[in-house]
Amino acid sequence: ASVNFDKANATASKAEVEIELASIDTGSDEANTEVKREGWFNVQKFPTAKFVSTAVKDSGGGRFEATGKLTIKGKSRDIMAPFQLKSGANGVSIAEGKFVIKRSQFGIGEGLWADPDTVADEVEVKFKVPLAAATSKK
Repeated sequence: ASVNFDKANATASKAEVEIELASIDTGSDEANTEVKREGWFNVQKFPTAKFVSTAVKDSGGGRFEATGKLTIKGKSRDIMAPFQLKSGANGVSIAEGKFVIKRSQFGIGEGLWADPDTVADEVEVKFKVPLAAATSKK
């Protein structure tokens, strides 16, 4: 992740987050193998998913909204990712939030798995991104 977050001036903030899809953990070895295949994430051809913010808005009370493009399997969609800023150890803050995507919009779970009666189309994505304190350059 490359994040430049300014709590005092959220609109000046920017984020670019890349996720290695081979790191997915569904809680089952069998499912972990399956979701890496072509019909799901196709990690051989598309090893990463990427989010690039286009705007960040302060919603008050330590809550924010990042809007931008999420790209999975070469397909990009606009999303809004609400998050809360939490305090961590050693001057690290944590941006924690969640948003919902429709897997069909990204071609995730094709063929037999495309039927939303078999696997839900709406998928909740949860995230935690540590934000180190800014350092000054001399």
